[in-house]
Amino acid sequence: MEITFLKSAFREDHYPPPDRPEIAFAGRSNAGKSSLINTLVNRRKLAKTSSAPGRTRALNFFALGDRLYLVDLPGYGFARVPEEVRRSWQDMVENYLRKRPNLKAVVLALDIRRDPSSGDLDLLNRLKAHGLGTIPVLTKADKLPRGRTSRRAAEITLALGSALEGKPVVFSAKTREGKEEIWQRIYEVTG
Repeated sequence: MEITFLKSAFREDHYPPPDRPEIAFAGRSNAGKSSLINTLVNRRKLAKTSSAPGRTRALNFFALGDRLYLVDLPGYGFARVPEEVRRSWQDMVENYLRKRPNLKAVVLALDIRRDPSSGDLDLLNRLKAHGLGTIPVLTKADKLPRGRTSRRAAEITLALGSALEGKPVVFSAKTREGKEEIWQRIYEVTG
């Protein structure tokens, strides 16, 4: 799979041209979003991972050959940054979600061990308001015993209720569980 880092963007005029379908990746700062991206594209260090939340501070664009863009959005929730910086990230992401014409869906990374936050629900509702599809992914499934995984998936699905579109994919970067299902959903929305 040929994937390359294109650029980091803070404003609309920095984005690459909207000449192919685009899938964005969102989630709380510690939800495993970068590991999810790296596993999907079979690369270890394409999207930067860190033990300190909030390292993604721009919209990071990656080209999957000449057919698709993947976009790593800044995380929300736990980053230790000033409130002014947090608001600027929120404005940057909101502008991107509202205005990007080739954005087909957002993969929402949710840590299966954590209950959905108000930020998760807020993002799901904003995506729905913008008419954007969501591919919910429950990350870090390998951190729970197998029996507890299905129970947590059901609890999270119930907690997200009507904000959720479709059943979440249970995923593990370690075992690669769910990888093929995520790609199948991406291909369904990008054609």
